[in-house]
Amino acid sequence: MYRNGLLAGVMVLSAILGGCATRMKMPFENDSDPWSEKSKPVFLMTFNIKNSYRTSFQPTLLVANIEKQGAKASEDRLNFTMDEKAREETDDATKGNSYLLRFELEPGSYEIRGFTSMARGFPVIGSFFTPLHAPLEAKAPGIYYLGQVNATVRERKDNEFKAGPSVPLIDQAVGRASGGTFDVEVVDAYTKDENRFRTKFPALKSVPITKAVLPAFDRAKAQAWWEAT
Repeated sequence: MYRNGLLAGVMVLSAILGGCATRMKMPFENDSDPWSEKSKPVFLMTFNIKNSYRTSFQPTLLVANIEKQGAKASEDRLNFTMDEKAREETDDATKGNSYLLRFELEPGSYEIRGFTSMARGFPVIGSFFTPLHAPLEAKAPGIYYLGQVNATVRERKDNEFKAGPSVPLIDQAVGRASGGTFDVEVVDAYTKDENRFRTKFPALKSVPITKAVLPAFDRAKAQAWWEAT
């Protein structure tokens, strides 16, 4: 049974990372990656995720899910995958994990749909989806700071959206993905985060970073989207 659950979990994650979206690399993965005033707009964000419902089962971020406005095809759905530069994961089960995210986008209108994560505790693999549904406009070239997103899994009440899919049943129940929901907040942590990005990414050391913090998380919107999917 656990083997079947593990296989199902792998299949779900493969679908998330595979053919339904275009896989994207984040800029500045290498210290030599350049940036210039003629480059495409780049957006910076910090993302913190924590499972307070089952602290021994902390999710690690796989992709940030961004969609072009009116997305219809896989090329309109962009999966920005994590790299070593993004990860600030910890072994402390009470703290969760933190990430430095960078999105380079063609000019246009987008929506940051959310974040797909995975938690492993042999032989169980649990998958989580943190909703955000935040509008994003990519216009002039530059570096833009979107804020810090804090996502915490807690026990789900009534018909609140789930922190992850219901299947595979055992895996999703063990990690509290199906029995939990996310509390999400967007905060302006510019002073702290600016230093973190400039320290870790040489290309950002001396370039202007414009504050463009996203609006507050709309839980009603996330609930309506979950109920419709």
